[in-house]
Amino acid sequence: MIIVLDSSALLAALLGEPGADRVDEVIDGAVMTTVNLAEVIGHFARAGADRTRIASIVAGLPIKYVVTNRDLAMDIGLMRPRGEPFGLSLGDRICLAHAKQVGGVALTADRTWAAAATALGVEVELIR
Repeated sequence: MIIVLDSSALLAALLGEPGADRVDEVIDGAVMTTVNLAEVIGHFARAGADRTRIASIVAGLPIKYVVTNRDLAMDIGLMRPRGEPFGLSLGDRICLAHAKQVGGVALTADRTWAAAATALGVEVELIR
């Protein structure tokens, strides 16, 4: 089973938050879009970390990063009308659309995804 990490899941692991243990179990070989990685980087940048510090935080993570392509962009855009009632952001839809595309499981700390999963036809696992 392919595990697709949401930024909230990776942040939980990096910050030692509840659910970090589940992320640690699956991080080796998990995938994440570069957009969701940018969300993680943005979290640390907003907290005042500089480029060097952020690079050291994310360096060496055993995650395969995926770049958004035209087919994934189409799926992300088509997901918008069904995702809006759940308050899904672009970053949320990117992770969910990628998980759906690869037949994987989206791993997240965002509880609203559980309700959205059925409507979107995506398997979601909450870390807490």
